[in-house]
Amino acid sequence: MYDGIIFNKSLDLDLLVDNKIIVEIKTVEQINAVSQAQIIRHLKLTDKKLSFLINFNVPLIRNGIKRFVNTK
Repeated sequence: MYDGIIFNKSLDLDLLVDNKIIVEIKTVEQINAVSQAQIIRHLKLTDKKLSFLINFNVPLIRNGIKRFVNTK
């Protein structure tokens, strides 16, 4: 349930660490707005505070990690 709407489909997270941190894994040329919106939506739907979007298609992995925080 989100914002008064009941969804019948389950949430499909790539990885949930210690039931606290959502990790979304990608292998794309560049992270787009849709991927970022998806991870923000996952944070809101699960009421988790922290999430990481990791893109493995980069020369240095540290350049492919983006952190998201749910501030609600």
